[in-house]
Amino acid sequence: MPEIPRIVAVAVMMMAGGIGGPTMAAEYRTATVTTTEVGHTSTVGGTVVPYKEVNLSAQIPGQVTFIAGAEGDSFTSGAPLIRIDDAQIQAQRRSALAQITNAEASLRNAQVQYSREMWSPRSNTPNAMPGMGMPNMFDQFFTRGFSNMIGRSDTGLERYADWYAQGAGVQQAQGALMQATAQLEQLDAKLRDAQLVAPFDGMIVKKIVEVGDTVQPGQPLLQFAHTTYLRIQADVPVRLVTGLEKGMLLPARLDAGGIEIKARVAQIYPMADRTRHTVTVKFDLPKGVPGGPGMYAEVQIPDTTEPAREIPVLPEQAVVWRGSLPNVFVLRDGLPSLRVVRVGSALGGGFVSVLSGVSPGDQVVIDPPPGLVSGVR
Repeated sequence: MPEIPRIVAVAVMMMAGGIGGPTMAAEYRTATVTTTEVGHTSTVGGTVVPYKEVNLSAQIPGQVTFIAGAEGDSFTSGAPLIRIDDAQIQAQRRSALAQITNAEASLRNAQVQYSREMWSPRSNTPNAMPGMGMPNMFDQFFTRGFSNMIGRSDTGLERYADWYAQGAGVQQAQGALMQATAQLEQLDAKLRDAQLVAPFDGMIVKKIVEVGDTVQPGQPLLQFAHTTYLRIQADVPVRLVTGLEKGMLLPARLDAGGIEIKARVAQIYPMADRTRHTVTVKFDLPKGVPGGPGMYAEVQIPDTTEPAREIPVLPEQAVVWRGSLPNVFVLRDGLPSLRVVRVGSALGGGFVSVLSGVSPGDQVVIDPPPGLVSGVR
């Protein structure tokens, strides 16, 4: 285990003009570089992606008349985002309403004619001209009856034919009404498609069109994403996927300021890419991490195919950043010596692994003062 930091006193005697000159003393908090056994890990690069993201496309042709905002604007679920001109669809809808009115009138007329045929068959009421009552009565009682007897006509069949024709008229009117109603529903669906709404709480991350642009069905309009929670999406080599389990916490490093955090394995895709031989894995990031979608990130993934190894360990307070490079002060014969190191992952408890630059047993300075210079007490 890493050694607890201790105090080393280095006394420096400076003589000026004889014995008894002034004395300067410098004290350094130091710790010994130790080793610890860690498994082999591999660094896999990935991209920060939103928790959810959708591409909203046009469903109808027309001109864009409204866009709710710009990139970065947030909206709640159901809020309108884009509208497309629907004047032509509105005109078609009014025409469909007129067709429904006509179809309803035709249906009522057909039902009346059907009822009339049921209760007052036309086969029993031949058309009569004014003033021809007696001849028509004679024809109904004698001529039509005699025709039925000799097979020249069939009153029952004629009545059935008239009744069937009126029933068919009712069915046709009902079909016309259903067709007009379906056309109205289709137009209402197009009107709904003329306005795109937010499918969930989120923000516009990319706006592809502007107000006044003419769009066609299927044309992308904007990208909408839920960015309150972020993920890292990485293509992990197949040999490393065997060491991953859903829910594992792994060290990750974000490109924004080089921040190191813990990422949780959220999703492991069931299929590997047949050409690259990698598996897509998504890692959940803590809420409120800096940066945003599209940012580069790295994840340390354990490699179970390699044996564990001993690596140097030192306190995090011993690492000094000079520019973009990590350094430590190592004591040699009481003098601090600045060394560039390659820092590995955090081990917890305030310690960090070092991949190169120091050796086990080296004494490193903890929290070196700002003015400390290599080779000078």
